[in-house]
Parts: sequence; C-alpha cells; structure tokens
Amino acid sequence: MAKLYFNYATMNAGKSTMLLQASYNYQERGMKTMLFTAAFDDRVGEHMIGSRIGLEQAANPFEAGSDLFADIEARLENEPLHCVFVDEAQFLTEDQVWQLGWVADRLGVPVMCYGLRTDFQGNLFPGSKALLAIADELREVRTICRCGRKATMVVRLGPDGKVSKDGDQVEIGGNDKYVSLCRAHWEEEMGRWGAQDLIGFS
Repeated sequence: MAKLYFNYATMNAGKSTMLLQASYNYQERGMKTMLFTAAFDDRVGEHMIGSRIGLEQAANPFEAGSDLFADIEARLENEPLHCVFVDEAQFLTEDQVWQLGWVADRLGVPVMCYGLRTDFQGNLFPGSKALLAIADELREVRTICRCGRKATMVVRLGPDGKVSKDGDQVEIGGNDKYVSLCRAHWEEEMGRWGAQDLIGFS
C-alpha cells in the first residue's frame, strides 16, 4: 500500500539532496517521478529544486490554491507514476496535505514530503503541522548544532548578522540567513536563557 511520508529537519540538513537522490534512484530504474516545490522559492531558479552540493532538477510549482491531487491524477492519465516528491513541504496548506494523502490512498502512488518542522520562532508551519498529524511515516533528517548536539531549531539572521526575534514566518533564505541550533542554544540566542544557564554546553 502506498504511503504518505514526511521527512523533516531543520535548515541545512540535506533534505533537498536526499529528495533529489531518491528521485534519481527511481529514474535510474526506468520509473517515473513527479516533483513539486513552492512557487515562490526561486533561490536556485524558477521552479527548480536545488541542493547546497549542486544537485538540481526542474519541479512543478505549487501555490496556496494549487490542487495537487488533480495535477497528479492528470499526470497519471498520460503515463505511469511511481512516486511523488514534494520539497519545501512546510509551505503546503492543510488541504494540500490531505490531497497528498488521497494520492497515496486513492491513486496508489507513494508521496515523499521533505520540509522544515518549525520556523525561527519555534512554531509549526501549517504544512508541517498537518503532515505530523496525518502522514503514515515520519522520518527525522538530522544535522548538528555548533555544540555537537542534534539541531532541532533554527534562528534567522537579520541584515546586521544578528538574530531576529520577530518578523514574518516565511522569508526565503539559506546559510546566509538561517543557522541550525539545538534547543538550548536556540533559547540562548532568542534571549530566553542566559549563557550562565547552559550548564555543560559550550
């Protein structure tokens, strides 16, 4: 039975690299894949998924009003489809997450979503919240904090290089704008703890 998967992590954990590698593995065996990414994320180029190590591939853009189920169903009418991949899945709406569930349940095509779990303020993104609620399988993609512990949070840097504590939830950027941290160091950077409170941390 096809499943809906959510592979989540903080920034710079290699989510897009994993997605592109997995899609390539299907294609190498003669199987067909369909890729989606957020329409407004043009860091690599318009309608492209790219990774920090230079991998990239064209993708179908999605916006808040996109009907992903209809798009995938239409593709299936013309050719076989063996897996759907969604990058920047945190930007999906709740309805779109349910549409992807229908793709797995009604069309029999597995769906692999990759995205952030929380924003720079520690709040769930709408797409991530829905995926955590209904995905068949959750997989954490790990990266590390500066102290060596698992990074689970991210801070956003302002133009001055200092940590921003408020602002819009969505602001596209990469290593120049976001830093992944463990929970303790995230709290320190957000001013919730002082350095003296971080016993055993460097």
